[in-house]
Amino acid sequence: MFRDEKESLTLLQDKLNELRGYLDVEVKEERVAELEAEIAKPEFWNQGERTQDILKERNSLQKIVGDYRQARQELEDLQVLVELGEEGQDEATRDEVRELLPVLEQRIGRMEFARMLSGQHDANNAIFSINAGAGGTEAQDWAEMLLRMYLRYCERKGFKTEITDYQPGDEAGVKGVTFNVEGDYAYGFLRAENGIHRLVRISPFDTNARRHTSFCSVFVFPELSDDIEVEINEKDLKVDTYRSSGAGGQHVNKTESAIRITHMPTGIVVACQNERSQHKNRAVAMKQLKARLYELEVSKKEEESAAISGEKKEIGWGSQIRSYVLHPYRLVKDHRTGYEVGNTDAVLDGDIDAFIEAYLLSRN
Repeated sequence: MFRDEKESLTLLQDKLNELRGYLDVEVKEERVAELEAEIAKPEFWNQGERTQDILKERNSLQKIVGDYRQARQELEDLQVLVELGEEGQDEATRDEVRELLPVLEQRIGRMEFARMLSGQHDANNAIFSINAGAGGTEAQDWAEMLLRMYLRYCERKGFKTEITDYQPGDEAGVKGVTFNVEGDYAYGFLRAENGIHRLVRISPFDTNARRHTSFCSVFVFPELSDDIEVEINEKDLKVDTYRSSGAGGQHVNKTESAIRITHMPTGIVVACQNERSQHKNRAVAMKQLKARLYELEVSKKEEESAAISGEKKEIGWGSQIRSYVLHPYRLVKDHRTGYEVGNTDAVLDGDIDAFIEAYLLSRN
């Protein structure tokens, strides 16, 4: 009577056993105990950023362990229900098992998906940069559309965002923008967006209503913790100060508090203008530079420079990872995975989870 249900439970049990080993549940439980002991010390709350790092690690590990424990408990409860239903040949119990099985399958499915976010820095916050490419005003307007799309996506995910550098376009849109993303696995998700994004539409800036193609580049880097050291020689840095061009009131318009740092050996440029203090802007910019130099070094060692930084790709034809076509038909297609969606309005409003999941699945 319960043959199909028992087969489903056996399959789910096998998946959980595999996840237990892959996730190192016992090791994570031991680490949580160590962190709890650290948090219990009286001096723990006086350690500044280290305090926040430990709390973040504890919470992340607790979630993984907690999800596994809950799934295991639900599995055991369903196995007991099946045994009781078989003994009593109870149709009502069978209906209850059939109702609860999909819930457990979804829970384990989410845990399996989390396996794909197991890179060294996937759990970290992210530094997100958008730059307009070929297309002039068209591309700058496209960059602003992408900015809105990603800010909406982050809002949907519960991520906190903060724009650190904003260079407005000459007539419309934005030439370049950088913002920080804070949240669990922010980098793990957003790294899927690294690359060139292409837009095809009837130009709102063309009086002849002709079709235009525009390009923007997206770079995503993990925010690094202070215990990762990246050697930066001050002699290699060109530091410029300027007046902020973004929001901030009269203060930013009267003082040159914004900072732009160029790393001469690599040509990497970072900037920050959102803080009132030049010292704080420099600190944020240096954190961005540290992240980019670290990823550049990693990409060299792994021989995956194009996949990680994308900096050697021309922002133009033939190098795009995704196309957003608004005319003569409406379609968004990811060229890496083949995944496509016809509801372009939803995508541009931040509904890009399916694209990110398809990419992560293809990478794993």
